[in-house]
Amino acid sequence: MQLSRFPRLHFAHLPTPLEPMERLSKHLGGPNLWIKRDDCTGLSTGGNKTRKLEFLVADALEKGADTIITQGATQTNHGRQTAAIAAKLGLECHILLEDRTGRTDRDYCYNGNILLDQLHGAHLSEYPGGTDMNAKMEELSAQLQGQGKKPYVIPGGGSNEVGSLGYVSAALEILSQAEAKNLRIDHVVHATGSAGTQAGLVTGFAGTNSQVPVLGIGVRVPQETQENNVYNLVKRILGHLDLPTDLIPREAVVANCNYVGDGYGEPTEGMVEAIKLLAEYEGILLDPVYSGKGMAGLIDLIRQGHFKKGENVVFIHTGGNAGLFSYLETFSLPDYRAQTRAQTGS
Repeated sequence: MQLSRFPRLHFAHLPTPLEPMERLSKHLGGPNLWIKRDDCTGLSTGGNKTRKLEFLVADALEKGADTIITQGATQTNHGRQTAAIAAKLGLECHILLEDRTGRTDRDYCYNGNILLDQLHGAHLSEYPGGTDMNAKMEELSAQLQGQGKKPYVIPGGGSNEVGSLGYVSAALEILSQAEAKNLRIDHVVHATGSAGTQAGLVTGFAGTNSQVPVLGIGVRVPQETQENNVYNLVKRILGHLDLPTDLIPREAVVANCNYVGDGYGEPTEGMVEAIKLLAEYEGILLDPVYSGKGMAGLIDLIRQGHFKKGENVVFIHTGGNAGLFSYLETFSLPDYRAQTRAQTGS
């Protein structure tokens, strides 16, 4: 897996830390928990998409692009990181936003990632839920080409065989860090959505015969759909690497989609608990859409006895904590000002 064969920019802060979560591990009384801090990749509050964009934007520049087009949900972390690297490189950026939740409150529609998208100078446009977003990106690409521009289309989440190389590389990085710490990794767990992160990790771990199993906690679609999406992308990555597309068996792709709740981006009690626990026990911020639900799944599985005491479980923090600021009402936090007034009688 000689990844240096492929065009790549280097703007992510790598390697990201691999840290123990000792207080949370003790609180839950299960396995030894570790966290891979891909919220620390450094691009506009960081996140997993930064690794993918190192390969995707390098490919765009090699093809002579001057404009980037991508898409995602209203509070897309991928869109925010894409807008940031476009700003850094002086590229025009268009983000097509799909309204998957129907929410109209000000925080969700204008704060969080949307605020950062606009600060980075991205052009935003909104479409109803269920829109064929890939078709809309192609329409915009044709329109911009007609204006003499050279657009490059990045799929939602940066999840194709080019972008997923970022997580093939991440798997190799994790193995190197584990070796340096003399850490035996028994499980890797993360939130899985657009499939690129899980497909890259599975390819990296299975392709090196490391025997590290990857469990994706789904945030959007049913298990069979998610696993098929991931495995199809694994095969495309293998082909891109000039490796046999049947090198990795279907059984290597495992997703648990029991923690989606009412739908993508919709809050769950488990997600709220997970975010509060990480904040209070480890000083780490998760996001409500991806890492919060991923950690909720991990916590519930620990309570069910899915992982053995003494095992080492690495949770991949995929970033996105900017999205917290669009979910203020979800957390039902106390009004400290009212409490202060009551205590002081003022």
